[in-house]
Amino acid sequence: MQEYPAIFIYGIGWTLEDGYPHEMRAADYDDWVTETVTKNGRLMHGLNGDILVWNPVTRRRHELTSMGIRVNAETLCQQLEMTGQTDFLELPYHQAIINNELPLSIGGGIGQSRTYMLLLRKAHLGEVSVTVWPKVLKEMGARKNIHVLE
Repeated sequence: MQEYPAIFIYGIGWTLEDGYPHEMRAADYDDWVTETVTKNGRLMHGLNGDILVWNPVTRRRHELTSMGIRVNAETLCQQLEMTGQTDFLELPYHQAIINNELPLSIGGGIGQSRTYMLLLRKAHLGEVSVTVWPKVLKEMGARKNIHVLE
């Protein structure tokens, strides 16, 4: 069992202290660049986050949610610049954000399949959700008694 049954990590997407990107979170989705400050005054970044729990079956962290404030024109441009994706600014969705044609929003939710996976003590999303899985994945899973739904 892990020390904490659940944690909330915010600012996912901002560059880590070691200089590496954190999870390569989409630069045109959640705002991970806006400066925030912790209760003890530590500078952080991001208006998004994930709830993680311990999965006793996989013996790993298990992401249940992803949520946050979506990018606005300023944060979209800043994040696309940081990730070297400024060419996206020509696309219709990105243009709609830049031109204030889309409302600002927040979003998030608990992943249903991930919750089922945790509650039913399954090792793979394919055991609780029907989708198309490569043959090699099905074979690898079957060797470990993991059978995906078809």
